[in-house]
Amino acid sequence: MQENAQRAKNKDIQWLALVRQQVESLRYGVVQIVVHDARVTRIERTEKLRLEPDGKTAATSTEISGDGKENNEL
Repeated sequence: MQENAQRAKNKDIQWLALVRQQVESLRYGVVQIVVHDARVTRIERTEKLRLEPDGKTAATSTEISGDGKENNEL
């Protein structure tokens, strides 16, 4: 029983660390946590970048799934 509790605590620490990492590296944007059956299944990060007068900078969207894999969209 204690082993299951320890595993659950370790998973909590993992997703909390992912959320912290995403928030700390974000200047402007949103970090969302998706929950399914009382479990964090996905962390979504949308970063907003301000446009420069030359128009070179665009908004990007980055999604981090629950398995730690990163999906980027432009």
